[in-house]
Amino acid sequence: MQKTGPDAALSAAPASKRLHPGRFLRRWPALSLGLVLLALACVMAVFAPLLATHDPQALDATQRLKPPSAEAWFGTAMMGRDVYSRVIYGARVSLVVGFGVAVLATAAGMAIGLVAGFSRLLDSIIMRIMDGLMAIPSILLAIAFMAMLGSSVVNVIVAVTISEIPRVARLVRSTVLSLREQTYVEAAITSGASTLRIIWRHILPNAMPPVLVQATYICASAMVIEAILSFIGAGTPPDIPSWGNIMTEGRALWQVKPHIVAFPAVVLSLTVLAVNLVGDGLRDMLDPRRKS
Repeated sequence: MQKTGPDAALSAAPASKRLHPGRFLRRWPALSLGLVLLALACVMAVFAPLLATHDPQALDATQRLKPPSAEAWFGTAMMGRDVYSRVIYGARVSLVVGFGVAVLATAAGMAIGLVAGFSRLLDSIIMRIMDGLMAIPSILLAIAFMAMLGSSVVNVIVAVTISEIPRVARLVRSTVLSLREQTYVEAAITSGASTLRIIWRHILPNAMPPVLVQATYICASAMVIEAILSFIGAGTPPDIPSWGNIMTEGRALWQVKPHIVAFPAVVLSLTVLAVNLVGDGLRDMLDPRRKS
């Protein structure tokens, strides 16, 4: 039977506020903008064969260093390859590296941080190793691993993941140490709950919000590091279109042919900005002090 009167108004009010797009946009503008930009980057990567106008690997000596035009929207590079098509395909490399590093570094860092937070015996050993890795800048550590592993997308993911794990591990460890002192955790220990049950029921749910925010920043950092590695020739192989490789190709001609570097740099900046906006938005959304 359908409700009428004040009861119907009260029951309908919460439903109207749940996921209204306009209300979400007004309350979380940074998160909304970041999600839109990131969605566009994902669409560009997934539908690259449909969006590209040329083969990104095709060489044409007669079309070398052409400025942007109706035939080549972003111009052409030194070997006559279409910059627009290479930028479109380059989104695949950056997003795969960014998301892959974020997932792997977060998973490994959470496991290490949980062990360090619950085991006083292993805490000192693990944290000294993490401190040693954090003492080296991420880009230098990634270059060292790439020198040992060789150039490939998988090796880039592995190298950047190893350099980003300490950030997650220290965050999770500090969160675990603070949560261990909470009353509900002490009550669970007193009641005889196992360590795995305490971690699963009480620690992980409360540790996930800061870890998710940290994962977005790791994703953005991984994209930048991948571009730097490719720019200096230590990242993805030259035959794979990536934004760093495209900028490397136009580095020597920056003053006379700036379009070769400018377009991939702008797309990379917007993608990294989108991920950072998502991270900032998630931080504000998951902060209980900001909830009304």
